[in-house]
Amino acid sequence: MVGEVAANYSTILMMFGFAVAATAPALLISRMIAPRRLSNPVKFLPMECGQVPKGEGRTHFMMQYYAYILMFVVFDVMAIFLYAWGSTILNLPKTATLPIIGFLAIMFAAMAFALYQSGRRNIW
Repeated sequence: MVGEVAANYSTILMMFGFAVAATAPALLISRMIAPRRLSNPVKFLPMECGQVPKGEGRTHFMMQYYAYILMFVVFDVMAIFLYAWGSTILNLPKTATLPIIGFLAIMFAAMAFALYQSGRRNIW
């Protein structure tokens, strides 16, 4: 029994060992050659595209496409799970359709909210 468990986890343990053996030298070498003390005060200044920022930091951000971004996120998540569910639908029992109906209800509620937000132009 113990031998079977060890055989099942040996591949995972070997992968973990390889990950440690591969990253440890990189971390040690970078630690050895990294500069210890920075004498340049410009290093700690806030920068925007390599330039010192000018003016106010806060500006009005247009939220014109917010609802469409929400719809994309909803469709993206829905497509991932529907593809996984649809590819195994022939092997699933009939009772497995209830969770997907609940999932679709939640996703369509999020889609309805995004459509509602797209009609509210006065909040932007």
